[in-house]
Amino acid sequence: MAPRVVLVGPMGAGKTTVAGLLGEAWGVPVRDTDADVQSTTGREISDIFVESGEDHFRDLEAAAVAAAIAEHDGVLALGGGAVLRPETRDLLAGVPVVFLRVGLSDAVKRVGLGVGRPLLLGNVRSRIKALLDERTPVYESVATHVVETDGRTPDDVTTEIRELLG
Repeated sequence: MAPRVVLVGPMGAGKTTVAGLLGEAWGVPVRDTDADVQSTTGREISDIFVESGEDHFRDLEAAAVAAAIAEHDGVLALGGGAVLRPETRDLLAGVPVVFLRVGLSDAVKRVGLGVGRPLLLGNVRSRIKALLDERTPVYESVATHVVETDGRTPDDVTTEIRELLG
């Protein structure tokens, strides 16, 4: 069993929204690893970062991704930093992965002031730029397909993914 598609990309790319639309269109379940971590721990991700640190969160996230890839056959949305772990990238080999690419301007608009996003403390725009610069090559390395999201509606993005994956 493997997910029908895994969505990756930075915060603000629309992974959660597009995952819901794809699940609805295909009639398959949707899973989000950030939500899995929250339900498993009973804690908000921002609280895990503050109280236990990013490394602890990344451990929880890697476990959530491994479980979801093994158990889930619908649409799977990964947290923005999940692909940073080599073991997660290895698990994505052979699974259809769509990188939802978003530019700095659209990401900043969609994320807003970053409330509840622990990696955005401080200057939101400069933090998002740094994350995009650091992570984009990693997203590209795991992606089967890259879909541009700038200036597009979630419905447009969903339609493109459905056409790409048949």
